Amino acid sequence: MKLHLQDPFTELLKEQADMIIDRVVAESLAYLKELQMKEERIEYEFKNIDWSSCQDFTIEIGARQIEEYIAVTWEISKCWLHCLDFLYMEELEYNTRYHYRVRWSIPTRRKPIPRATACTYFIIELSKVKPSHFPVEVYFYFESNKLMHRPNHSRFREKWLKNIIQNKILLMETVTF
Repeated sequence: MKLHLQDPFTELLKEQADMIIDRVVAESLAYLKELQMKEERIEYEFKNIDWSSCQDFTIEIGARQIEEYIAVTWEISKCWLHCLDFLYMEELEYNTRYHYRVRWSIPTRRKPIPRATACTYFIIELSKVKPSHFPVEVYFYFESNKLMHRPNHSRFREKWLKNIIQNKILLMETVTF
């Protein structure tokens, strides 16, 4: 037969510990619930520009609007430099596509000529079927990924450009000729 002698001080400590644990758990759950409510309230608002109509489109307007779209909607640090080039025009049965390339780099004082660049390709599509006052369709993708993005449907991540450049540099360092 075992006798359990209960120390009043030990019992008091156990009760206080249980109360502290219950309070911490309750406050943690309340905090998580509050965070979840904030996340539900915060929805990213996609920014976009007013793209030109098919009838008003020219190669120069397309280039200017791509520059405007990047400036207005892409959250990118100022260390990035880019140049935009018109590549070619593609005539299809129901539309005409204009292809552009935006080449990105981060020149530094130590390396003014970057070791690698990252490219974003834009396609501006003019429909031959829709009324000519409709706006052009715009798509873009990154050189390492053929996933097509559309303005007002996906959010640009600066990390995508960094990953492309890092992967190119890594490849150059590992490949020997």
